[in-house]
Amino acid sequence: MTSTQVDLHLAKIQEPHRSTLQTVRKIILEIIPEAEEVISYGFPGYKLKGKIICGFDAFKNHCSFFPHSSLVISELSAELVNYKTSKGALQFDINKPLPKALIRKLIQTRLRLLEETKKN
Repeated sequence: MTSTQVDLHLAKIQEPHRSTLQTVRKIILEIIPEAEEVISYGFPGYKLKGKIICGFDAFKNHCSFFPHSSLVISELSAELVNYKTSKGALQFDINKPLPKALIRKLIQTRLRLLEETKKN
């Protein structure tokens, strides 16, 4: 399922950022094809059952992936040592999309944390 809003958002982004983010978008949709594409907090996001799972956007000197939980970043900190991170974002190079295996781990961790929260 593609979103016109996300298409329009990406169309405004300059290269090489756009191509990098289009690759990330494709990977996210391969991992969670049932996700709804939305614009959330002003950037592309992916929702499942009403909950934002992840998102991304371009900035002047980098691209960012947002797992929408600081717990995801802290839990995977050992695997993110080659990236600049903050509580809620993972920065990556404008010319190099995040690896599919890493995006999969970020999404799986977010989904697991949501499931654990639901049980408590």
